[in-house]
Amino acid sequence: MLFISIVALVLNANGQNLSTQSFQATHRYLKIPIKNGAPKRHVEVWLGNDKVRWFDAELADSTYDWIAYLDIGKWKGQQLKVVANTSDKEIPSFNPIAQSDTDDNDKVYTEDRRGQFHFSAKRGWLNDPNGLVFFNGQYHLFFQHNPYGTNWGNMHWGHAVSSDLLHWKELGKALYPDESGVMFSGGAVVDSNNTVGFGKNGVTSPMILFYTAAEKSWGQGLAYSLDGQKFEKMPNHILDKITAGNRDPKVIWHGPSKQWVLVLYVEEEQEQHTMQIFTSKDLKMWTFASKIKGGRGNDRYLFECPEFFELAVDGNPNNKKWVLTGANSQYAIGDFDGKSFHPEIERLFSQYGRDYYAAQTFSNEPKKRRIEIGWWRTHTNQGNSAFNQSMSIPMELKLKSTEKGIRLFREPVTELQKLRKEKLSISRKKISSNDSSLFQHFKAELAELDLVIDPQQAKNIQINVRGLAINYNVSTEELLVDNVRAQVPLRNKKLALKLLVDRTGLELFAQNGEVYMPINYNFDRNNLTYELVAFNGEAVLESADLYTLDGIWIK
Repeated sequence: MLFISIVALVLNANGQNLSTQSFQATHRYLKIPIKNGAPKRHVEVWLGNDKVRWFDAELADSTYDWIAYLDIGKWKGQQLKVVANTSDKEIPSFNPIAQSDTDDNDKVYTEDRRGQFHFSAKRGWLNDPNGLVFFNGQYHLFFQHNPYGTNWGNMHWGHAVSSDLLHWKELGKALYPDESGVMFSGGAVVDSNNTVGFGKNGVTSPMILFYTAAEKSWGQGLAYSLDGQKFEKMPNHILDKITAGNRDPKVIWHGPSKQWVLVLYVEEEQEQHTMQIFTSKDLKMWTFASKIKGGRGNDRYLFECPEFFELAVDGNPNNKKWVLTGANSQYAIGDFDGKSFHPEIERLFSQYGRDYYAAQTFSNEPKKRRIEIGWWRTHTNQGNSAFNQSMSIPMELKLKSTEKGIRLFREPVTELQKLRKEKLSISRKKISSNDSSLFQHFKAELAELDLVIDPQQAKNIQINVRGLAINYNVSTEELLVDNVRAQVPLRNKKLALKLLVDRTGLELFAQNGEVYMPINYNFDRNNLTYELVAFNGEAVLESADLYTLDGIWIK
């Protein structure tokens, strides 16, 4: 149903034309036509004298690239008005006002640049994962989200759920911008003992979200949910602004001291990066406990998006260490007494890829695993695309002993094996530069390759993945993929590699997860070939398990 009641043209305080159109909310969604690259216009939605939603968008004047959907279902039957700054007498994008009861269409998840087993938002921009938590039988993935454009801006918290860490269903927006600011990153917990006191109606373990209200107040906010679907914000911030560079609260429960611990990134004078620790009994009142200094300026050690957790070393429950990381995945290992983190070794690297950032781990994970998902900056903003950016696959983190000391390892979660379809196994085959036919019977767009290679006399090993060359220099023990380099020492004179190949890149795990290399790369959809060759001497392929993979999107 289409409905227009009033069109008016006024001037705001800055002398800009404001076009106002009133309408009755008759469906769940207001349709917003977007033209990528068009001038941005500020749009507001008013209910009487209350401004209830606002955003900047590249509104389409005539033809549009895609439709954004604003949920107005809570105001069905009431009069709303749309106000936009425009030089026109009317808002072309809202003439006529268009509404819908669904935000779906046939093209969603089938786009050429849509990763097929990596989560991405149905529409709009995506960045940092937020509030990863297991609640009421589902994994909840929140994320930084611009629903009205394919570039950064209008930060909301998007929301998706999964029962298996593979197949995600995107829900409505969990957190909208408010008068205190846009919704920057943060974490989530399940308050199992209802320490915050928000449990009611038989719910004794509410989900609690923590976020930064950015660009205005720079305070740290709290929202809660009893069902994992609807969220209510506390009216007051749990922490007021420390500096203009404080953000990204991460909250954990510390059992030995029986208190909550909040880790917050705070930029101090002269661009000093710090992680500051606060404690609380009730999640509402917080006390400063300590801080850890990171790098300064472009030295991004302990910069943004803190993550803090404890892991058993080599699976030994009697030998546990704490890990503190920042957005670039540089980390420290040490001990934590409930107030202060005491690093034993710092500035370690755990990922060596390209454009992997702001990773977070799930709290309340039912199998007690430490599972990480990171923002993967894929090259998905192409032409009239309606979405942009992706998440990594979910990975299990472990601490393992190496000859250099304790290090963080990553492995794809075992649930990903459910995506395997056809399998080709090869064992004990010579690899040379004269024969590239080892994988000739394997063709796949989506693939997993598990390889163990003995370099023997070879100086170089090359794996060609759908036109992308992965080169291993045996003498320098270095991997080179699309100009990205990583040191990968041989283990027992062998090279073990796991490759997960999607439309928008591959994730490489070397030596059972000691090295992680995500490489964003748009593959040629017509090239489904794989090759393995050795140069300057023969090598041996000890074993290879090659799988075609299924996608995660429900068609």
